[in-house]
Amino acid sequence: MAIPSSFKDELVARSDIVDVVSDYVTLTPKGGSYWGLCPFHGEKTPSFHVLPDRQLYHCFGCGKGGGVVSFVMEMENLPFLDALRLLAKRAGMEFPEGDLDESSRRKRNRLLNLNKEAARFFHSQLHSPVGQPGLDYLQRRGLSKGIMTRFGLGFAPDSWDSLIRAMAQKGYEKRDLLDAGLAVSNQKGSIYDRFRNRVMFPIIDLRGDVIGFGGRVLGEGTPKYLNSPDTPVFNKSRNLFALNLAKNTKLGRIVLTEGYMDTISLYQAGFDCAVASLGTSLTADHAKLLSRFTKEVVICYDADSAGVQAANRAIPMLEKTGLKVKVLRVTGAKDPDEFLRSFGRDAFARLLDQSENYVEYNLRQLQSGYDLTDPLQKAEFARAGAELLASLDSPVEREVYAGQLSEMTGVGKAALLQEIQRVQDQRLRAAKKKQTRRNLTPVAQIQPKARQLRYENPRSARAEEGILRLLMLDGSLVKQTQGLEPGQFSAPVLGKIYQVLLEHLKQGRPLQLGTLEGELEGEEIALLADILGQPTALENGAKAMADYRAVLETERMKQQTTTDEAVLLAARETYRKKKSI
Repeated sequence: MAIPSSFKDELVARSDIVDVVSDYVTLTPKGGSYWGLCPFHGEKTPSFHVLPDRQLYHCFGCGKGGGVVSFVMEMENLPFLDALRLLAKRAGMEFPEGDLDESSRRKRNRLLNLNKEAARFFHSQLHSPVGQPGLDYLQRRGLSKGIMTRFGLGFAPDSWDSLIRAMAQKGYEKRDLLDAGLAVSNQKGSIYDRFRNRVMFPIIDLRGDVIGFGGRVLGEGTPKYLNSPDTPVFNKSRNLFALNLAKNTKLGRIVLTEGYMDTISLYQAGFDCAVASLGTSLTADHAKLLSRFTKEVVICYDADSAGVQAANRAIPMLEKTGLKVKVLRVTGAKDPDEFLRSFGRDAFARLLDQSENYVEYNLRQLQSGYDLTDPLQKAEFARAGAELLASLDSPVEREVYAGQLSEMTGVGKAALLQEIQRVQDQRLRAAKKKQTRRNLTPVAQIQPKARQLRYENPRSARAEEGILRLLMLDGSLVKQTQGLEPGQFSAPVLGKIYQVLLEHLKQGRPLQLGTLEGELEGEEIALLADILGQPTALENGAKAMADYRAVLETERMKQQTTTDEAVLLAARETYRKKKSI
């Protein structure tokens, strides 16, 4: 997709990274740069660094880094072009849609329009004679006509091609329905509707577009719930059902449920803060998405063992994003939907207010695995609980929960705090030992965080990094690189970056991370941000460049010498074997 380089360069120039990042992160100026809590992983001490003079961000904790475009892509969970659109809107610039790959843009819009027409078709079928079984099911579940309309619920007839025929009348071909995940083909090449005899739940994104569907089968068919596959407009790991509504809640938290019906029932009861994952376990992308719209998440999964396991998996992912996590225990019903129908809204509101924070929840889950009438098991539970509490950063929290653990076990609070301190000291010693090992192997410290970008020759790669850093900071030093080709770099990733920098300089374009994004992969941009974030004095830039080039040449000669020696040794060994025959 051809975005004019002049447009991208101007957009990056107008989008100061400190201003953009400040829309999402509270930054504090310090020593000519800015620091804040990383928005990409949970932390209590700022390790997120923004350098205005180099227009980059870098987190020393998780390794994320880049320019203004990649920051927006990460924060808003957007592809490259959509991130440019958002920045263009922010900067008051008109996005050059006409310069994009027209066929790709047209296809995306066609799929979105097809999904919208399919949603209308399913909704109309729900209120027709053929959809009576679906309507009866939803009414038995207690849903009002208003809530069905609000969520656009529908019905897919028990037919192999009802949607295909209906969409054909709207001008859509079978290929369109296959691309949208609304139809499937079998081994014989026959194409038929994906959703049949199912109550339909449209999935709507944050922009209000229908991007996919979930379907609940009527009767004994399998699977019970069927979701759209990933398509050019839908990714189930990056979208949440009803987040388009929950993002506007005034209740101060978002309730995370396991399914469509739980979420819709909560809305009907007045809780406009519920969302559900889409036929998959909660992912890190889901957690990051939630953290954009709330500070607190209440996990409200089913009361069965599968729900408990799902909650245990979700808690650490949500916590890493800095969210306050609570867990609601549904008692007297198998899920929130059944609880609401059995006990009503007020009872659920009380239950919601009594939800436990994740520490209390984890302690109770841990307790369920021990028989506290057995003194040995009680002691084991106390030790396991102390290990859990040792992970808490706040001494106040450790003090409070040590008191709760004391009540649960009958073990004195002082003894528990002593055990917690012992576990922390043990972990600290292990961490120091690990760091010592790293310090004794400095080569490991200069390797990129992304394992697939590992350097074969760290000494040469460090010099290659220096060349890239000098060029980024002072493009005029390109004169000192005459005769140096990308293929001479020992690390292919650094050679690729060098090639891109040369192209920018040749075209007279600025060298900023923001202008390079879209031409380099995300991991390559993060690596370059790390390289550029290292201190460099430009007073002797020309000499530094010469020194770096000398290191490259020395290492290249060493490699060549080693290769030549290996060839001679192999030849001598072959000759020796022949003589011995």
